[in-house]
Amino acid sequence: MTNSSLTAQEAVLQELRSALAAGTLTPGQQLIQEDLAEELGVSRVPIRESLKILEGEGHVTYHPNRGYFVTELSATDLSELYRIREILEAEALTRAVTEVSDADLKDIREILTKVNAAAAAGDIDELSRTNRQFHLSIIELSGMNRLCRLIRQLWDASDIYRTVYFREESNRERILSEHEEIFRALEARDAAALIRAQNQHREQAVQVLNTVIS
Repeated sequence: MTNSSLTAQEAVLQELRSALAAGTLTPGQQLIQEDLAEELGVSRVPIRESLKILEGEGHVTYHPNRGYFVTELSATDLSELYRIREILEAEALTRAVTEVSDADLKDIREILTKVNAAAAAGDIDELSRTNRQFHLSIIELSGMNRLCRLIRQLWDASDIYRTVYFREESNRERILSEHEEIFRALEARDAAALIRAQNQHREQAVQVLNTVIS
């Protein structure tokens, strides 16, 4: 860890998130705090704090007398997460189209360019980051802070599923056209089209992931 602007706990959390996104830490893998502390050059305190945060987000699971494990993928969990997102995001997207400005569209287009570059390069970590930025930038146009906070929490909990999805080149290629459709609907200020495009985008991911998890 080399970023001196972060606290030890923030840096550890960043490292663990990156490892989860890259698939270095795999579902079901036990996370030994002593080993992680030695690998990252820190004490066990920031490791323990980071694991508690990841547990709250659903990325790791704590088993008494056994310790922490990377959460196993679950079709039931995936379906529930994405169904709740569908309900909440529809409200945010409906408001977003009434608030979006030309300047907002320009900013989001720039983010989308970065998403496309990361997908083309096969950079899963950067793709996960910019993909999240693209979607949440649209959601946050709603100006509904409490709703946005809930949606961000759902995104945190489903990061591990997107990581698995992005590993396949065909999935990375597919999201390019799906994102473009989402952007065009936003640009047209068409709430129904935006919600429909987002739902199709989400449902495609669920269908593919269910074949992987099952």
